[in-house]
Amino acid sequence: MSAGSEPLYWSETRRPLVNLAFVAPLLVLYELGVWWTTSEVGPVRNGADEWLRAWLSSWEWTRGWLLPFLMAAVFLLWHAALRDSRRVRFEVLAGMLAESLLCACLLILIGQAADGLMRSEDHFPLLSLSDPWVGIRLVHFLGAGLYEEFLFRLCLLPVAYLLLRVVLIPQRGSTWGAVIATSVLFALAHYLAPTSDATVLSVFSEAVTRVQSSRELWFGFAFRAIAGVMFGWLFVFRGFGIAVGCHAAYDIVVGIVLVSDL
Repeated sequence: MSAGSEPLYWSETRRPLVNLAFVAPLLVLYELGVWWTTSEVGPVRNGADEWLRAWLSSWEWTRGWLLPFLMAAVFLLWHAALRDSRRVRFEVLAGMLAESLLCACLLILIGQAADGLMRSEDHFPLLSLSDPWVGIRLVHFLGAGLYEEFLFRLCLLPVAYLLLRVVLIPQRGSTWGAVIATSVLFALAHYLAPTSDATVLSVFSEAVTRVQSSRELWFGFAFRAIAGVMFGWLFVFRGFGIAVGCHAAYDIVVGIVLVSDL
């Protein structure tokens, strides 16, 4: 047991060095996968990855390794600021993997139940693992788990929380508000049209218009917002690594083993 009554594992999963150790293999696999598949079919980077790299490029920071380096640097600086223990237990990492898979299964069940209520046809046909696009989809989904969580949860959620606290909203309300606001942005991001010169506000305004004007998109948007809330609460209470693991595992199972447009 750790200090107080909180179980050791519960607190360990939120330590920055433990989170870095958990996501580092996924980050390496994703970057190697991008390098491997780009030579065959062109860039396969996740959208959040592309947005973050575009933002860095606007500052003339164009090195390919810079973004994963910055992600690692965030956790190392966080670790140094806390003067935290350098010990990373294998059993904690194994527990985080199991917890990520369990949460992903829960999200799949929620999606299946909602899908069954909203639609009559089978919406999850099996995909053959011999399909040549499986490897490309796997790389893309790893990137979604990593960089979408990095952008919407690790970067934007704390900023939203602090802004709400500045206007004197209580802590619990600020947490809820930050989780919901970033979850809506997360859902809208899946409906952004490619653009090179539009402002952030105009791009998201176009996404809102697109969702509002097409009823067939309402279910997907609502489910993505619900998933965003789940990822947000996992980030707040269980740590960044488990949010990444759940997100990546869900996308891989639903997007490869089961094919869905959710």
